[in-house]
Amino acid sequence: MESDPKPYRLPAVRSPTIHQMGDIAKDLGFAMDPNELKEYQGVVSTFLEDYDRLEDIPEPQLPVKYPRTPGYRPNPEDNPNNAWYWRTDIKGASSGKLAGKRVGIKDSIAVAGVPMMNGSRLLEGYVPEYDATVVTRILDEGGHIIGKTACEDLCFSGSSFTNAKHPVTNPHDKTRTTGGSSSGSAALIVTGDIDMALGGDQGGSVRLPASFCGIVGLKPTHGLVPYTGAAMIEPNLDHLGPMASTVYDCALLLEVIAGFDDGLDPRQASNMEVPKYTELLTGDISSMKIGVLEEGFTKCNSDVEEVVRKAVQMLKDKGAIVEEVSVPMHHDGAKIAGPFLWEGSYETMFGGSGFNSCYGGHYATSLQDALARGFKTSPNDMSATLKLVCFIGEYTRRHYHHRYYSKASNLKRFLRQAYDEALKTYDVIVMPTIKFTATKLLEEGASVAETCTRGLNMVGNTSTFDVTGHPALSINAGFVDKLPVGMMIVGKRFDDATVLRVAHAYEKLRDGA
Repeated sequence: MESDPKPYRLPAVRSPTIHQMGDIAKDLGFAMDPNELKEYQGVVSTFLEDYDRLEDIPEPQLPVKYPRTPGYRPNPEDNPNNAWYWRTDIKGASSGKLAGKRVGIKDSIAVAGVPMMNGSRLLEGYVPEYDATVVTRILDEGGHIIGKTACEDLCFSGSSFTNAKHPVTNPHDKTRTTGGSSSGSAALIVTGDIDMALGGDQGGSVRLPASFCGIVGLKPTHGLVPYTGAAMIEPNLDHLGPMASTVYDCALLLEVIAGFDDGLDPRQASNMEVPKYTELLTGDISSMKIGVLEEGFTKCNSDVEEVVRKAVQMLKDKGAIVEEVSVPMHHDGAKIAGPFLWEGSYETMFGGSGFNSCYGGHYATSLQDALARGFKTSPNDMSATLKLVCFIGEYTRRHYHHRYYSKASNLKRFLRQAYDEALKTYDVIVMPTIKFTATKLLEEGASVAETCTRGLNMVGNTSTFDVTGHPALSINAGFVDKLPVGMMIVGKRFDDATVLRVAHAYEKLRDGA
């Protein structure tokens, strides 16, 4: 007896046409006659049939544990610094470490059922169906998520004028940048709209706005905080970190979000321990050794240097041992970071729409689909800095087969060792976060060169620690002409506690507590 024929269904992956096969063969440099190409077409189609079964297998999803409504886009009068992308009212557990805390989530981090634009027209309209791991952890500890904070176009700017909706303005001076790309998170902490926020950091994007806005922002040790559920830029650089008005709140949020993610983020060790950071904030730094990084002050504005050195003197007066230290390779840190930012980011964001073949963790496939559609339909809507990434990334791929990315990856070990060597002698090393204060926002009609330079010229001290993975925190050291100056404190990898401890001790001295 004949079995009933299977009903027709659209294939998950269509078989390639002979024209598509010809285009691929040409791009790959294969010289094939039509008959050989036809043979390969049949074989390729046979192997692609397995994708139909793959499509049918249920995909594991990140959990969504707490009810919420989609929220709303705030009116301009309720968003004076353009720092909100979306407002929400998501309440977590009834008790916990973050009970009563109002939290903002950078719009590069997924919150289920809430629009996620990541600062870009390429993603506008995308709504994730999952909560990032850090979001779930915040809600589990009683945090109240009251909105998504505005960020830069796919997070690729250290200033705050590339967001596709509006530039984010600095509450200290609305004609100036907040720094980026976690621009909205910093501005909303300054204005008191939120108690704490999540930021992301690949070249300095937590610490830069913390410096320009005068708050506390920590880029944790690479791998301490899971990146699961956030928009990927480059796995070697991707960090999520806490931002707050006080070191205590920064430490508290780190306590909540840090820790192993059951293998979903392969950069994490399964045996990592997360201390109670808040309990280690003793204020005592007597006999601690602090190295003042000579190279971190090169080409620094004199008034900024003066503010940072006065802050360091306060630590010395409190009993810390303070000495100058030299790490000559620091001058090359940002140059080593370059291929990761240009080539690695290009291949991950544009070549793979958030896919990286060396990353074995959880992928948000719906985000990949949304990015791929955006790149195909709206490439002209990208910011100048993103177009620069595309030009450099594609040029180095075509003509230099990404050998400089590989070389930078090899040099990464030596760069890390150079800082590790200094940190054998010192508990932390310090320097200015940025060597100047917040600059004016870009004016209409600015050239491509000015736009790209103004969006990326502040990462000289910050991007190197995204490459090496050392914890690095920015705290307000004072003001120049009413504009904040950040001091960056860098510690041993996985010794974020000491970085926070030094920052807390300085904060108490600064505030006379």
